[in-house]
Parts: sequence; C-alpha cells; structure tokens
Amino acid sequence: MAEDALLTTSNRVSFPTRQAAAARNRGKILIAAQAAFADPRAQVSMAEIARRAGVGMATLYRNFPGRRELLEALYVDEVDALCEAAGAGDAQPRGAALTGWLRRLIAFLPNKRLIVSELLEHTDRDSPVIHGNRARALAAGRPLLAAAQDVGEIRDDLTIEQIFDMIAAIAKIHGDPSYLEPMFETMLEGLQLSADDTAEGSARP
Repeated sequence: MAEDALLTTSNRVSFPTRQAAAARNRGKILIAAQAAFADPRAQVSMAEIARRAGVGMATLYRNFPGRRELLEALYVDEVDALCEAAGAGDAQPRGAALTGWLRRLIAFLPNKRLIVSELLEHTDRDSPVIHGNRARALAAGRPLLAAAQDVGEIRDDLTIEQIFDMIAAIAKIHGDPSYLEPMFETMLEGLQLSADDTAEGSARP
C-alpha cells in the first residue's frame, strides 16, 4: 500500500512536469517558426523549424500535426498579442495610443503576409481562423479610434475598417521596409488633427 501511495504521488508530480515541458516545447517551436517566417531568405520547412527550435520531428508533429495547424497557431498568437496591446496605451494621449497601436499592426504585417498567404494555400479563403481573427483585431482597435476621435485628436470621418484597408493596401506594394515606412508614416500623419484643425472644425457653422 505504501508503495502504491508513493507511485501515485510520483505520478502527480511527473504529470505537471510533463505538461510544463510540453508547453516549453510548444513555445520554442512557435518562436522558431515566427523567426523563420520573418527571414525572407529562409526555406521554411517543418524540418527547418524543428532544427531552429532544437526539438525532434516527433515533438514538432506532436504539437502541430501538420503545417496548417502550425500556421494557424502563429496567426492566432500574433492577433492575441495585437489585441492585448490595444489595452496597453491607457497612460498615453488617445491619439498617440491609437497611432502607437497601428504602428504595432504595421510592424506585424510582414510576418502576417507570409503566414496568411501560405495559410490560404492550406485552408479555404473563408476560413474562420482568418476572418474571425481579423474581426478580433478590428474589435480591439475600434475603441482606441473612437476615444481618439471623441477628443478631436483623430479625424472623425474614417472607420477602423477603412484604416485597416489603407494599411493593407500599402503593405501590398512591392518594396522593403525602408521603402514602405515613409508611406505608412504619411498615412498615420494624415489621421491626426492638429489643434488648429480642431479649432477650425469647431468654428464652422
């Protein structure tokens, strides 16, 4: 009986340990995959991701049975981080909180474009993973935009959907980040209202 109790206790201890090891492996795989997709020179095979993560192929496939599952996890993780960041700018002026969050979205786009384009090869274009997570990102940004518009720091004739579409349109232009960055900055500057703009708008009949 004492031996049975010892075995049961050992199992209780080892199960959380195995869970923690599995979570660490999953995290290492996602970090390695994210870095691989951010490298335009990399040939992103499952074997290359396993090599970068320092895990065996069996461990990789135990966590992600196929390439589609890995791509979906990467995309969801990116959107999770974007949504979480929407609540991180509370101490900033409202216009700055919005533009700061949009800059995070812009920085995310190069990785997202590669991930989404390949994800579409493995899933339907109406995949709930893609459309559902776009809806989550829009929902996260909408209160930031409304708050900035309410205090007159951002022009009030644009919706969050229109802003996302402008960012996506610039991101589709062929060019490296140094070529695209001035376009993004010009777009962000065009969203913002100066004190003179706000006073002029208030003075109109």
